[in-house]
Amino acid sequence: MRYVFGAASSVSIFVVLAIFYILVSESLPFFKTVSIWRFFTERQWMPLFADPRYGIISLISGTLVTSCVAIAFALPVGLAIAAYLSEYASDNARNTIKPILELLSAVPTVIYGYFALLFVTPILQRIYPGLPGFNMLSAGLVMGVMILPYVASLRAVPRALKEGAYALGSTRLQVTLRVVFPAAASGITAALILAMSRAVGETMIVAIAAGMQSAFTLNPLESGQTMTAYIVQVSLGDLPHGSIGYQSIFAVGLTLCCITLIFNMIGQWVRVRFREVYE
Repeated sequence: MRYVFGAASSVSIFVVLAIFYILVSESLPFFKTVSIWRFFTERQWMPLFADPRYGIISLISGTLVTSCVAIAFALPVGLAIAAYLSEYASDNARNTIKPILELLSAVPTVIYGYFALLFVTPILQRIYPGLPGFNMLSAGLVMGVMILPYVASLRAVPRALKEGAYALGSTRLQVTLRVVFPAAASGITAALILAMSRAVGETMIVAIAAGMQSAFTLNPLESGQTMTAYIVQVSLGDLPHGSIGYQSIFAVGLTLCCITLIFNMIGQWVRVRFREVYE
C-alpha cells in the first residue's frame, strides 16, 4: 500500500511538471521572435494590430490592480468576520454563518462575473458617474467577496492564552487584538498570500467585468485586461492556430504560472517559518 499511495501522490507532481513542460515548449517559438527584454519592458500589448506589440507589463498591471483591490476588500472584512466567529458569535450564529461563508468558494466564477457587471457596476456608477461599464474596481471588489473564505479563518488559539488574558482583566476586544491575532499571525499571513495567488489566477470575473482592452494603468476606475482574460480572448478564436499571437498565450500562461508559484512558495515559507508552536 505504501507504493500505491506513493504512486497516487506522485500524480500531482507529474501534472505540475507536465504543465510546465507544455508552457515552456510552446513558449520557445514565441520568444524566438519576441525577445524576453521586449516582452517585459514594453508597455503596450496589441497582438491583433498590423504592427503588433507584446509588452506584458500592461497585462501584469491589470492583474495586480484587480488583485490588490480584492485584497484591500477581503483583508479587513475577512478578519472582522474571523474575529466575530472566533470570539463573539454564539454557537448557533457560528454554525449558521460558517457554512454560508464557505459556500462563497463554491459559487461558479462566471456568476460572480455577471454579478459584478450587472449589480456592482451600476451601484458604483452612482458613486462615480463617469465610471465605464467595464472597470477593474467592480471586478476587484467581487473577487474580494470570492476570496473571503481564504481570509476569514483564524487558526485555533490555545484556550489557556485567552483564559490567561481574561484572568488579567482584559476585555474581549483586547483579547482579540492582542492575543488571538498575534497568535494566529502566521496563519493569517499565509492565508492572505494564498488568497492573493487565487485572485491573480482568476479568469471569468475579470474577463466579464474588467474589460478586454489592455492598457498600462494603475487606476482601478478604468477598464483593463488581465493575463487570464487575454488567454480567454485568444482561446475564443481571434487568432489562427500556430501564429505568433496564438503562441503568446503560452508565454502569458508561463508568466502567470510563475507568479502564482512564487506566491504559493512565499505562503508556504511564511506558514512554516513563523508558525507558532504551543506545548
